[in-house]
Amino acid sequence: MNFDAYARTGVDLVNARLDDLDDLRALFPAENEWMRDEVAERDIAIFRRAQKRLRDVFEYGTSGRDAQAVTELNALLEAFPVQPRISGHDSSDWHMHVTSRGASVSAEYLAGAVWGLSVWLCEYGSARFGVCADERCGNVYLDTSSNCCRRFCSERCATRSHVAAHRARKRAAIVEQPTVAPQPTAKADSLTPIS
Repeated sequence: MNFDAYARTGVDLVNARLDDLDDLRALFPAENEWMRDEVAERDIAIFRRAQKRLRDVFEYGTSGRDAQAVTELNALLEAFPVQPRISGHDSSDWHMHVTSRGASVSAEYLAGAVWGLSVWLCEYGSARFGVCADERCGNVYLDTSSNCCRRFCSERCATRSHVAAHRARKRAAIVEQPTVAPQPTAKADSLTPIS
């Protein structure tokens, strides 16, 4: 099983727009075409609730509340239990899936996402669950940096945030500069010689 890929489905879900069925269908990658075809209106509410709960997991992890992150993931594991199965088309393609083929789209997708994030937490700790530091963004990410120092979900957000901070510092420096009144300069013809 590729636990990182399953964990990233959790990230994708939290960051997804879920206004309607088309938005939900856009969540599924090309290799999960059957999910895109079988997902229904009733699944939108299930995905939205899971999306909110998984966002809470990232918020807990980012703020150092490990126990709450674990409690929420355990509750989600109960709601979307893993029922592993072997899948594939021939002996060179066997691989594991997290649920039986008869499961609903929401059950299979969410079981994988929750399982992947749970394994990620156990492997790396909840401090590796991040929420983008760019106030205009809010996306979540998994921190794969070597020293757990990532603060942004993407280079784009990092650059945008750094440029905004730089511009704010420049504006603040201009405002803080004392205004010096210009000194009158003496003209050469108005000077009277001292005798």
